[in-house]
Amino acid sequence: MARLPRLTVPGYPHHVIQRGNNRQVIAMDDADRELLMALVFEHGRANGVAVHAWVLMDNHFHLLLTPSTADGVPRMMQAIGRAYVRRFNIRHGRTGTLWEGRYKSTLVQTERYLLACMAYIELNPVRAGLVGDPRDYAWSSHRHHIGLQVDRHLSPHPVYWGLGNTPFAREAAYGDLVRAGLAADQQRAIVDATVHGWALGDEGFLDNLRRQTPRRVTRATRGRPPMPPRDRAG
Repeated sequence: MARLPRLTVPGYPHHVIQRGNNRQVIAMDDADRELLMALVFEHGRANGVAVHAWVLMDNHFHLLLTPSTADGVPRMMQAIGRAYVRRFNIRHGRTGTLWEGRYKSTLVQTERYLLACMAYIELNPVRAGLVGDPRDYAWSSHRHHIGLQVDRHLSPHPVYWGLGNTPFAREAAYGDLVRAGLAADQQRAIVDATVHGWALGDEGFLDNLRRQTPRRVTRATRGRPPMPPRDRAG
């Protein structure tokens, strides 16, 4: 069965995951991490893609992005992948692929899931057992969002700005949201949608997307479609 094209629509937030091949390490040290994130922001700007949140783990990374064009995210991810692997291989004396094939992505309904998706991304190091508090992990956007450092490359989403009328109020509200954690059903929905490439949102959101793209936005219904009723008139 042919793979579906990625679902990408300009103006909507996209949650993107790229993993190392066979879950291998994609960043050996801080120099690799700095290079990879510099490429993320460089190629985001070059392709008209706003970066709202991120986390870089040893063998994968997550991004929350809003593209201004239909091909912004694919072009950005292709450019990052090529540039980083070339320089990573030279630096570490290796050859061959680094990535686990195509990156995973999903569209996110802004009002319902954007902040949950941000929290999911920034809580990755806690779920992995690397830190007890996401503020203690250096390689994510969390410290920026709670006011512990400034990352001028990030583009705060309007929903984040809506958390408060001052920076302190926004940072405190977002910190409280992350400390509260995600409900199990929220986390399952985020993972399932991103891994399988389906849009994440309610029926109204999905119906609106269907009017904008011919690509299927949700999992197909199992089984054959029902047969039309027979004409019993003769």
